[in-house]
Amino acid sequence: MKPSRNKKSHSKKPSHKPASSGKPEAGIRLNKYIANSGLCSRREADMHISLGTVRVNGKIVTEMGVKVMPGDRVQFDDQPVNPEKNIYVLLNKPKGFATLKEGERGQKTVADLVANATPFKIAPVGRLDRQFMGLLLFTNDATMAKKLTSAKTRAQKIFHVVVDKNVSRKQLDDMQKGVEIDKVLIQPSEVRYVQGASKRELGIQIAINDNRAIKRLLEHFNFELVSLDLVSFAGLTKKDLPRGHWRILNEKDLVALNML
Repeated sequence: MKPSRNKKSHSKKPSHKPASSGKPEAGIRLNKYIANSGLCSRREADMHISLGTVRVNGKIVTEMGVKVMPGDRVQFDDQPVNPEKNIYVLLNKPKGFATLKEGERGQKTVADLVANATPFKIAPVGRLDRQFMGLLLFTNDATMAKKLTSAKTRAQKIFHVVVDKNVSRKQLDDMQKGVEIDKVLIQPSEVRYVQGASKRELGIQIAINDNRAIKRLLEHFNFELVSLDLVSFAGLTKKDLPRGHWRILNEKDLVALNML
């Protein structure tokens, strides 16, 4: 039997409060928005708001209780505020997975591999072509992503490449001198043989965003790229990270990235 109060409710007019619709109320209080980003507590956010160090859509806001609406731009001490906690996921990408948004219908993408890493929306920093392997960093921190792909930062990458034939010492030295291809200078910081391997395997360290530049460099010297593995990115390595697995960056990792 249903409780009697339900019968009484039939005689009432339908409620038009937002809560009854099952949809969340539009907007979020500014102090909560800032606190959700991890910058400070709500109380501290209120203090910063009162001091005039917070802007919404370019305008200073000093009133308490102001709500941030979807699409609004919030700045805290002139820095953009991300209402989500910043998350950093490092993937050891295997072959056969396209970079996010690159894959065609039915094609496997790197997004599938990190789908369970976090509830937040994350995107890869740079890209690795489907046939390439190695480290790929995902984050929702747009500032960090921009920093790691900036030519000024010159974040170093180390590639383990295998080519179709032996590389001579002279060719090794010539590669390190760098070449200009299509008006772009491709100049590694270091090119060396992989210790204990054949002279078909090289370690190439370079600060460049386009991983295809490695392929163009090798083709310039008449080598065919057999495989490419990005084994180090901005100081991050594949240590204890099997192929196809991911891990959340720890505080030590983040300190190193912030020092770049």
